Amino acid sequence: MTHYRFQAELWEYGGSTSWYFLTVPFDQSDEIEELTSLTRRGFGSVRVRVTIGKTSWTTSVFPDSKRKAYILPVKKPVRKSEGLDVGSVADVILELVDPV
Repeated sequence: MTHYRFQAELWEYGGSTSWYFLTVPFDQSDEIEELTSLTRRGFGSVRVRVTIGKTSWTTSVFPDSKRKAYILPVKKPVRKSEGLDVGSVADVILELVDPV
């Protein structure tokens, strides 16, 4: 399984409801894009398994044309259990779920 380790700052996308994300670094985003050209799902999403601290879960990363990188949504239970707030830097292990 292909995996990546990186640090990223938690940010908030406001609107009618707030969403919280981490941005996958550019070089890793580029590699993910290349490796998943045949396995991407709706909206260009890629299924991943993520670990931050003691919390692991399965989700998807999504391409963000504005940031030119993939973004990783972080739900409230994860933020709460790992003590993450906007501006916090998280140590992330991200694994591609679908075979490449």
